[in-house]
Amino acid sequence: MAKPQDNPSVPPLIELVGASIASAQEPDVALVEGVDWRLMPGDFWAVGGLHWTGKSDWLTTVAGLQRTAAGTHHLFGREATSLTQTELVAERLRVGLVFENGGRLFTQMTVEENVSLPLRYHRNCPQGEARETVATVLELAGLREFAGQNAGQLNRGWRQRVALARALVLQPEVLLLDNPLAGLDPRQTRWWLDTLAALNAGHPAFVGRPLTLVATTDDLRPWQERARQFALLQGRRWLSLGGRAELAASAEPALHEFMTA
Repeated sequence: MAKPQDNPSVPPLIELVGASIASAQEPDVALVEGVDWRLMPGDFWAVGGLHWTGKSDWLTTVAGLQRTAAGTHHLFGREATSLTQTELVAERLRVGLVFENGGRLFTQMTVEENVSLPLRYHRNCPQGEARETVATVLELAGLREFAGQNAGQLNRGWRQRVALARALVLQPEVLLLDNPLAGLDPRQTRWWLDTLAALNAGHPAFVGRPLTLVATTDDLRPWQERARQFALLQGRRWLSLGGRAELAASAEPALHEFMTA
């Protein structure tokens, strides 16, 4: 059966053409230049890079949270700079984003309140009506027993799971994750890799619909058998590495250094 990636009639969900990625702190500084990249339905990308190579800025640009410094950025077939603010927000809601280092939660709110917030804010859904949907994603993330605890009482690893549940509660078409394995122990790492693979394959919580995934990472090794497309940010360059076979056979010097660090 043909995959969307192999069918030229299937449009990309997100596309960057000749894009330069700016620093959020210094908008006049381009961290990465000349990015040509297409995200197709069902993809599972792992994008590697060491610290300060622009991984987070690249990911937030992909999500539509900041503009490209040059080139074009298409969100679901629409050029991002041509959208009104209302239209841009509507397209962004089709993308879930899990931030690094605890997910930027409201630590004084409970886990359940954090996860239900997108439903209440964007869908005007009362807390009571949101409960069933929230319960589903809390179960998926293994958080049911923590629902009533304040997010600030949890360690970083569990807060990262809360951020995942919050990103999934609106049933996005694309899930972006910023270095989700950073600082996790082996057990937590396995949980994330297994769960993301299940989401990409079609999790029951999404009625079997495959979720398109992109994860940035400072270590590609854990992703070798889970992700299916790979790229590297190195020296202000975007290096598309191909699939698993191409990753294993690559002679790219930057990748060799990165994988053996």
